[in-house]
Amino acid sequence: MKKIAFAALSLVVLAASSNVFAEGKTRAQVYQELIEAQQNGLNYVTDASYPDVSPVFAQQVAHNKEALAAQAAGANHVASGSTAAGGVN
Repeated sequence: MKKIAFAALSLVVLAASSNVFAEGKTRAQVYQELIEAQQNGLNYVTDASYPDVSPVFAQQVAHNKEALAAQAAGANHVASGSTAAGGVN
């Protein structure tokens, strides 16, 4: 009798725990968050500087952010330029 009760209880716990994992983030969402963290310079946070960027890497982080901003501005310029050219035709 105890074995049957234990098996039933184990089955209920297993069913409930598998449902909890299904409500998490997808791999794509986690991957995108990691990319955004790298772009924001969070991979330059050390144990000694947490939660801020380590002063050793501050200049490199600033340079990376400027490069990303320039890249985004260039992409926006290309996109707006192709729209204007399409309107002229």
